[in-house]
Amino acid sequence: MNKHILTLSEIKKSDLDKLFTRAVELKKRHKKGINDLFLTGKTLGLIFDKPSTRTRLSFETAVAQLGGTSIFISTKDTQISRNEPIRDTARVLSRYLDCVAIRTYAQEFIEEFAAYSTIPVINALTDLYHPCQVLSDILTVIEFKNSYKDIKIVWVGDGNNVAHSWINAAAVLGLNLVLACPEAYMPDKTITMNAQKKCDTIKIISDPEKAVRNADVIYTDVWSSMGQEDEQESKRLLFKPFQVNSKLVSIASKNVIVMHCLPAHRGEEISEDVLEGPHSVVWDQSENKLHMHKAILEMLMA
Repeated sequence: MNKHILTLSEIKKSDLDKLFTRAVELKKRHKKGINDLFLTGKTLGLIFDKPSTRTRLSFETAVAQLGGTSIFISTKDTQISRNEPIRDTARVLSRYLDCVAIRTYAQEFIEEFAAYSTIPVINALTDLYHPCQVLSDILTVIEFKNSYKDIKIVWVGDGNNVAHSWINAAAVLGLNLVLACPEAYMPDKTITMNAQKKCDTIKIISDPEKAVRNADVIYTDVWSSMGQEDEQESKRLLFKPFQVNSKLVSIASKNVIVMHCLPAHRGEEISEDVLEGPHSVVWDQSENKLHMHKAILEMLMA
């Protein structure tokens, strides 16, 4: 396993499969009330620039249930906010902590931190990627579809950071992935081209109805990511045909599951009836962040 989790593209397929298998095991053990204390005496630092509900709480709960300790650090409360070099902070925190998860804006921040860190660094979200989210999402696909192989996964909406991590995962795992995005909001071209060189089952189109035909999984996210709220109004009309609603779901396979990484804007990227309907697995998907984060922390820290 790599020392860090920064993008997913740098991780071997065999290591990703080990994470999925272990997360399934840890979830079963948790449901049986079995306490696994692999991280006793270990400390996870959480350095967050952006607000968080699920990512922060699932990491904090994961490390606590594994017997370790977490320390939450808002960047504005550190010397980074007073222009201390990232490399200096990384080297100092490496002397205090056993692992650090970072949620920030620029991917360059986390890349530089990892370059100078002697402890594992986890990308807990940047503007470019959200790798741990997609790992827990694939865990959910495995849970409901028994495998990620021969499963048609369709992304509908903005070609954002989560979409980029889906593209990276598809390249490593050979996923059948279709992304339906407005022409002006396609995923990053370099990320897409690099992935398509490794995997010929990644397709990008602009027609959501065509994309979801025979889909086993439909996935969506907010139309405006954190830091892009000023674009929200201008996007509403453009993204309206990309709403995941009952009409779109009816085109997919009979047993399609609908996923959303939350928070959801009901009536925008997803309709209320679909979010709360029988095809939705978003609450299981959200829970699986806890179990996947346990598997990640065990692999990197234990």
